[in-house]
Amino acid sequence: MDPTTRRRIGRTKLEVTAFGFGAAPIGGFRATIPEDQASATVWAAHKAGTNFYDTSPFYGYGRSELRLGSVLRQLPRDSFVLSTKIGRWMRPMKPGEVIANLRPNGLPFAPTFDYSYDGVMRSLEHSLLRLGLARVDILFIHDVDFWSLNDRDLLEKHFKQAMDGGYRALDELRRAGTISAIGCGLNDAGMCARFARAGDFDCMLLAGRYTLLEQAALDEFMPLAEKKDISVVIGGPYNSGILTGNVKPGAKYDYADAPEAILERARRLEAVCRRHDVPLAAAAIQFPLAHPAVAAVIPGALNPQEIEQNVAHLRRAIPAALWQELRHEKLIDPAAPVPA
Repeated sequence: MDPTTRRRIGRTKLEVTAFGFGAAPIGGFRATIPEDQASATVWAAHKAGTNFYDTSPFYGYGRSELRLGSVLRQLPRDSFVLSTKIGRWMRPMKPGEVIANLRPNGLPFAPTFDYSYDGVMRSLEHSLLRLGLARVDILFIHDVDFWSLNDRDLLEKHFKQAMDGGYRALDELRRAGTISAIGCGLNDAGMCARFARAGDFDCMLLAGRYTLLEQAALDEFMPLAEKKDISVVIGGPYNSGILTGNVKPGAKYDYADAPEAILERARRLEAVCRRHDVPLAAAAIQFPLAHPAVAAVIPGALNPQEIEQNVAHLRRAIPAALWQELRHEKLIDPAAPVPA
């Protein structure tokens, strides 16, 4: 599978490489990363032929956008496609201020939820300043899902605000040519489908919910995306790490230790891969790209070596017999397309 193959985003003129770069880790999402290591990681993605880079104000509370922009500013602007997200803008923290549930390794800014019309405009302006760029290509509505909010009433409030205000701002920006595409970046296929029915979106970034480990998105969202010509970008193709291989207790799933049922399923997937002399990670990163709605996978990386590993996994030849055995063992949905 050629990681530099380009696929169109919805009905837009944007074309992205099948292998994109998820910039959450360089913001300190998984670990503390020195500036030079973050920069080298982005350069490694560029060297590998990647033209698609995704970030968010939320990743490192501004740090991801700052670091990504420091590299992308050195490239011709039309040589890459850049996406970021709206839904939170950052305010400086006061001296000595303590805020519950803030992730470590971030800059001293606190996220403020705001999916309103004005909130979108404010968030975009802040993102452009951090990136040091005059435009982004794609804006995603970020984290309007139960997985992120864990509160049904708050979810409904944010969905209504996003569609009543934020969506209107995004649509105006798209019609004015300020951005080229709009979508949602979510951890829930059901909410992707709900947004897809509520508005005219070009793409959806679905994290962790259409992978080698789980394919419930096939029930509703993926067919809807095909029908409405909505491109799907797959975040978290390794389900937070459990699909990178060597599955054992303590492996991460949804950013926490995987429960035993998930561990057992991942072990069975890895056993099949071993019988065909294929790394589990290679099957995991290639699998989502077989679906006709999927435009790209955007795994994150902590260092240049992880970029190189991902590229090697994408280029790895995988025998058809592996996919046949996974179906026979009922480890993947029989309706799921598989790489040729």
